[in-house]
Amino acid sequence: MIDKLTSRRAMMKGALGLAAAAVAGRAGAQGPAKNPFGPPELIEAAKQEGSLVYYTANFAEVERQVVAAFNKRFPFVKVEMVRAPGGQLITRVKTEAAAGKLAADVVDHSDRGLMLEIENQFADYAPPNAGDYIADVLVSPKFWPRATLGWSIAYNVELVKNPPNSWMDLTKPEYGNGQIGQVIGPSGGTTWTRPVLFPSGAPLSDSLIRGEVSIAPLLYNIIWTKKRDGAPVEIFFPPEGVPINPYASGIPKTAAHPNAAKLFLNWNLSEEGQTFMIKELGHLTSLKQAPAYPEGYDPKVVKVWVPNFEQYKKLHAAWMEDWNKIYGYRQ
Repeated sequence: MIDKLTSRRAMMKGALGLAAAAVAGRAGAQGPAKNPFGPPELIEAAKQEGSLVYYTANFAEVERQVVAAFNKRFPFVKVEMVRAPGGQLITRVKTEAAAGKLAADVVDHSDRGLMLEIENQFADYAPPNAGDYIADVLVSPKFWPRATLGWSIAYNVELVKNPPNSWMDLTKPEYGNGQIGQVIGPSGGTTWTRPVLFPSGAPLSDSLIRGEVSIAPLLYNIIWTKKRDGAPVEIFFPPEGVPINPYASGIPKTAAHPNAAKLFLNWNLSEEGQTFMIKELGHLTSLKQAPAYPEGYDPKVVKVWVPNFEQYKKLHAAWMEDWNKIYGYRQ
């Protein structure tokens, strides 16, 4: 999926690459080809635990599909899901951990920077296929890109007769006058347009379908499932490049069901789990070799933009302040 990626973080890649190689070596000793989800003793231990608590910042309706697919393979692990917006989820983890009452067995978040702030709360973990993942997307050996999402442009076909074909097209005057909707900067929005602002991708995608806005930069997975279900939209990956957002998922040190947690993440990060999320949910993948591609994604044409994580951390606060000033936005 990210075959054209060029390393921009050589030092980080080297350090995390060595860590991934080490854990991959341990996983290899278990025979990942025979046990893509982990050794028999892990699966048995997970069966004995019987459940896990899953904290996620992703959309609940999407994660329910992931849980259902996981349970088709492992019906003996009941998953209790707790969904909260990004900042609230981190606050909840910090508060519960400080009180010695962190209930989560798995924490899944879209912002790797925020997860690094609480890295000391997590245990060492690596999936059996750790060596199959691109080192550039790893910010810690404790966190793994269970989900990898890509940005796209969507438009309402009933309203837009001359659709944009690129990111730069969104700056054309003909798309002014409130036609474009945009997620606010603190939720991942850009500064390329002067749009109608929305708190997140979910209400923006709904507004696009209702015709309240006619064009929107959106994470592909948010809008693709709506198109699949009959919404009057078209989606494309802009030729200049597709910014991606690898998630960070980990297992807290205090997990009450650590084996079930490992099995859940092992399945998510396996080729089977990644294929499900690509085909059914419109995800991309951080695997070196993609097992599938979402509709409309041509790996010979699409260029992937992977954030330089060190620059991201350094520049994020200043960029958000600039974004807020440009749009007069305050939380």
